[in-house]
Amino acid sequence: MELLDRHRDHVLGLYRIVVGLLFACHGAATLFDVLGGPHGGQVPGAGQWPAWWAAVIQLVGGGLVMVGAGTRIAALLCSGSMAYAYFVKHQSEALFPMQNGGEAAAMFCWAFLLIAALGPGAWALGSVFARTDHAGRGEGVRVTAA
Repeated sequence: MELLDRHRDHVLGLYRIVVGLLFACHGAATLFDVLGGPHGGQVPGAGQWPAWWAAVIQLVGGGLVMVGAGTRIAALLCSGSMAYAYFVKHQSEALFPMQNGGEAAAMFCWAFLLIAALGPGAWALGSVFARTDHAGRGEGVRVTAA
């Protein structure tokens, strides 16, 4: 366990990158009919509620989380969109995610909530821009959770 503790930020960074990439791929598939196309069967029209907006959140939010820019806010928005999707689209079908097809929505919701709570981990683009200015002297870069 000590080994895992020493590499916690790197594991969290890899987790953030993979979850963000997978989510962005869902958005790209829905908006641009790539990677197997949208799960709903057809590409939604621009501005169509909620499918088009959800796909934009998936593509942009997933991309931001993946690169680690505005990570916590983007992850919170992504988590909320998946909670909405689960309770509006899936929950009415059956009680449990295995019965109602909402496993992906539930997993993404909780995965993004975890990222929002813990921060981006290692290799976040937001960390590059988190500069400190000690008494106006500009003494280097401070890595923070964005």
